[in-house]
Amino acid sequence: MKFKDKTVIVTGGGTGIGRETALLFAEEGANVVIIGRRIDKLREVQKESRKLGPEIDFLVNDISDEERCKAIVEYVVEKYGHIDILINNAGILLPGRTHEISSLEWDKTFNVNVRGMWLMSKYVIPHMMEQRHGAIVNSSSVIGLKGFTGVAAYATSKGAVAQLTRCMALEYANDHIRVNAVCPGFVDTPLVTEGFLERAEDRDDAIEFMKNLHPLGRIATAREVAHSILFLCDDNSEFITGHLLPVDGGWNAS
Repeated sequence: MKFKDKTVIVTGGGTGIGRETALLFAEEGANVVIIGRRIDKLREVQKESRKLGPEIDFLVNDISDEERCKAIVEYVVEKYGHIDILINNAGILLPGRTHEISSLEWDKTFNVNVRGMWLMSKYVIPHMMEQRHGAIVNSSSVIGLKGFTGVAAYATSKGAVAQLTRCMALEYANDHIRVNAVCPGFVDTPLVTEGFLERAEDRDDAIEFMKNLHPLGRIATAREVAHSILFLCDDNSEFITGHLLPVDGGWNAS
């Protein structure tokens, strides 16, 4: 088992990419703590993990709240003694063009997608510095690398995640902390279902549109993205840092 006895925090671990990432880490023997807002979804992941390896632990929390982020990290360190890997996966998508999105929606997007990521990193990194090792993977998006219409707040927040990833990689390289990001295209997750398809005038046309953006002709599964995240955390990838990894079926290359 590649991650036996490693301690992993996964934010947004109740559904989608976070769920699949947490379960893969559990399969590989890691102690996993997932963070999310919906206790029913978190419990489902915990129940599923019992078939795979160490039971996944969970905390219901809001990562945009600084004191709660601090408390999460303190809880994990007290229970497990160390934190080896942080997966900053929590994110929301509120559609709207620049003039359409409200200031409340803009702030909410940045509070979760950027502020929450920064806060979790802020409190995890000192422990990794003391250990002299650690791996952090942030969830960005191909839409953070390329322009895209109709999701101004989301795209801008994911661009900020990409830049934060580069900065963190440079700041903590001497501490042997590696920081990378995955940049998925469209993925078969609730974020896509709730963020795009439910608002589409024609669902079938929307699905076809999303597929055609990817040269491989389909959207990704959450499991595929999760495998990419584990690759970036693997000891065999210890010379990779500051990298933004598109997991997008060739979209970024087009």
